Amino acid sequence: MLSKYRWWRDAVIYQVYVRSFLDSTGDGVGDLAGVRAGLPYLKKLGVDGIWLSPFYPSPQHDHGYDVADYRDVDPLFGDLAEFDLLMAAARRLGVKVLLDIVPNHCSSEHPAFRAALDAAPGSAARARFHFADGRGPEGAEPPNNWHAMFGGPAWTRVDDGQWYLHMFTPEQPDWNWRDPEVAADFESTLRFWLDRGVDGFRIDVAAGLFKHPDLPDSDDPEADARTRDSVNPLAWNQPEVHDVWRRWRAVCEEYTARDGRERLLVGEVSVPTAREHALYVRPDELHQAFFFDLLGAPWDADAFRKVISEAMQDIAGTGSTVTWVLNNHDQVRTVTRYGEPATEGSGLGAARARAAALLMLALPGAAYIYQGEELGLPEVVDLPDDVLTDPIFRRTGNRARIRDGCRVPLPWSGQASPFGFTSGVEGAKPWLPQPSYFAEYATDRALADTRSFWHLYRDGLQLRASLPQLGEGELRWLDSAPGVLAFTRGDGVVCAVNFGTAPAPAPVSGSPLLSSGPCPAGVLPGSTAAWWIGDL
Repeated sequence: MLSKYRWWRDAVIYQVYVRSFLDSTGDGVGDLAGVRAGLPYLKKLGVDGIWLSPFYPSPQHDHGYDVADYRDVDPLFGDLAEFDLLMAAARRLGVKVLLDIVPNHCSSEHPAFRAALDAAPGSAARARFHFADGRGPEGAEPPNNWHAMFGGPAWTRVDDGQWYLHMFTPEQPDWNWRDPEVAADFESTLRFWLDRGVDGFRIDVAAGLFKHPDLPDSDDPEADARTRDSVNPLAWNQPEVHDVWRRWRAVCEEYTARDGRERLLVGEVSVPTAREHALYVRPDELHQAFFFDLLGAPWDADAFRKVISEAMQDIAGTGSTVTWVLNNHDQVRTVTRYGEPATEGSGLGAARARAAALLMLALPGAAYIYQGEELGLPEVVDLPDDVLTDPIFRRTGNRARIRDGCRVPLPWSGQASPFGFTSGVEGAKPWLPQPSYFAEYATDRALADTRSFWHLYRDGLQLRASLPQLGEGELRWLDSAPGVLAFTRGDGVVCAVNFGTAPAPAPVSGSPLLSSGPCPAGVLPGSTAAWWIGDL
């Protein structure tokens, strides 16, 4: 059982993408009341907490990651009173609540940015952002050659001739964290939500915030757009960012000292190596940072072993625990990523996704599950252009790696859209269309079928909570057949994954305690993971 201290070290957190979770009003958009209604479902699944995607006032150019007010609720999702009801319900059920905070950038409709546009060059209002004069005749060229991650130049010119920096879209100007007013304002935001009882924050773009002070040209200005990752070393992972996390950690420790309830900071940290990743989770900085290398690894035993070993060596060595993740709202879902045709519910991709789930839940540390992962949802790849909302598509016209396909609203019940996602309002349609094959993945159907993804996750979570060898602790690799990863957790718990397609000898002779697919004693079928308790 998780104690009030250190609860986060082996917690399993469920990511709620609010607009796609459950709609209580019939407007086709999920909301906070819908999250509250879904809490018993999540408690039954067995997660320790939830992470809520941004629900703050926003023009929704990037689905809430363009924040216009960090201390309120957008009417699209409810209001502060509804948020308080959600917090009270979560507390009664013993479910932790994390909020998504976006400190790298805000909305172009944020009052501070509107004030900056109205102010003169060189003013205090403009100092809160990155305004600069252009280059070339009459300053008609951007201040440097950087490109935004979502496509196009990273600079937009305003009426008086200056330019402002936005590493994502023009509707998302980057804050200038070298201005002390920015840091002070965000500390006030942390306290606003901590005073309302939240258990911590997921920090968007946690390796961002600071840019090179000289804003020089990049040797590879389109690297971020090409990889859709924070690659430009002049714009990301600057050393000053660590002081911010030390200050935020101190705020969390202050609240913990008051009531003994530890608050969590988990960062979206995308950096080149596990060793650099480890710098963000030193004892006085973030508690956790998502380890994306597992998510990005190809389905290959050697690749998985390499990233797991590096994480255990470099990250666990800081005194933190590794934070594992296989899915999130920015990535192609595992069922599709591992080779599954998008319109089918069985086959290689689904088998591999089930095996990966058991692998992740057996690893030392914490784990995050993206909504729908427990249903085995595939990526929706055939959305028509006229319904796509991802700003990557709007800016580039390119469908490659757009994110709408993993954000289609969840199916809860029934045989046709909206599959119980919306309330009983006649004619209500989800904000993104649900394909007809979602009927096969509906929650009511998953709960009734003991062979479903849902039962695999629920059984894995129950065992993880009941077996002291799982969760936080050590991992020791075992010798195994080619294409098989096998390791022990503590005393007597063995996990193995067969990354190949042909059966292999199991590392334990008896029948498994839990397996991702049919698994006879002594044999580990292809694309299958299993847990055993017993002597090697």
